[in-house]
Amino acid sequence: MAEPTPDGLRATVRAWLEQNWHPGADRFEFLESVVAAGYAVPRWPVEMFGLGLASELADVIEEEFARAGAPGAGQDLTNLWAGTLRRHAPAELRDALLRRVLAGGVHMCLLYSEPGAGSDLAGLQTRADADGDGWSVTGQKVWTSNAHRAEYGFLLARTDWDVPKHEGISFFLLPMRQPGVEVRPLRQITGESHFNEVFIDHARVPSGHLLGQLGGGWAVLQTALSYERAHMAGRSRRPAGDAGSAGQATVRPGEDLDILALAVELGAHRDPLLRQELARVATLQKVLQWNAQRARDASGRGRETPLPLLAKLAMSRFLHQRARLQSRLLGAEATLDGPASARASSANFLALNAYFTSIGGGTDEIQHNIIGERLLGLPREPATDRGVPFRQVLKATNPRTAR
Repeated sequence: MAEPTPDGLRATVRAWLEQNWHPGADRFEFLESVVAAGYAVPRWPVEMFGLGLASELADVIEEEFARAGAPGAGQDLTNLWAGTLRRHAPAELRDALLRRVLAGGVHMCLLYSEPGAGSDLAGLQTRADADGDGWSVTGQKVWTSNAHRAEYGFLLARTDWDVPKHEGISFFLLPMRQPGVEVRPLRQITGESHFNEVFIDHARVPSGHLLGQLGGGWAVLQTALSYERAHMAGRSRRPAGDAGSAGQATVRPGEDLDILALAVELGAHRDPLLRQELARVATLQKVLQWNAQRARDASGRGRETPLPLLAKLAMSRFLHQRARLQSRLLGAEATLDGPASARASSANFLALNAYFTSIGGGTDEIQHNIIGERLLGLPREPATDRGVPFRQVLKATNPRTAR
């Protein structure tokens, strides 16, 4: 079958959207139709619900969906759940879940970080022990977004304590709605409660829910983190209930509060020093958009790229810099908060929530280390536990998992 031309594909997608999409459409039903049409993952092969298109043509589909304000296209580059399942899940598990995940019919969460294993994630102590036809999992996770409504969780757990720490970790799909899984919400500084701590006590993981190889979880994690960093690099968050948003709605840089318009409204654009700051923020925003496009092009061609690492770090800097400038523009007004001071409330949320990107998906400090070591070839930091069986590593042992 001949590959379509860009103009022909654009006309086809535009006509399909005119027939199938309107803002009041049922979201789940519409996403089901997007998956059926192959538009959700157009770069993937047909047997994986895609169209097998080159990245340039897939971009056309995403452009038309964006023009119409329709959701669901381009998940082959952004959906960490689907992308990780496609690459690493056993065929039976992948076939059972992939379509539902692409259509938004499955809520999932990331069970990575622990109270004693955050920046040093490979130091995790949640354990998964072989138990009949599957595994028994015991441990504790923290900073888990959406755990309170998740059906499944991507779980990192230690399956071998007698090899170095990176080699003894496996990656599982944990059913969350079972005895032995307790979720407790954590209150954030922004007043929201999207994060949770999760206590796991002899929960069951079926044998077919191992992703990748036993002891090969670190490699699977890199796939998931690459998707997460790419997603976080291209998006910022609004407060729940902010105009034009719903709950955890995400927007591209520049689509929320217009800082340039604010500067003009307040007369700050006449100050040459503030104009320089505005120019820096605007320039960084544009570079972020260019880098996001470069990363999409590279990923669409199946190439490994360091751009998500760089872009996530740059996005973090952009969010902090924009928040500081917005507070500076508002002056004393920025000390206010609440519904009666919506502009100041938005500024405060942006300032506090900038740390979400600085921490999530790997802290800024960890990104600097990875970029320095893997991209620039700088010497690795000293590590006394490198090459040492994890059982022998000095650590604060979690009493829930100690044996």
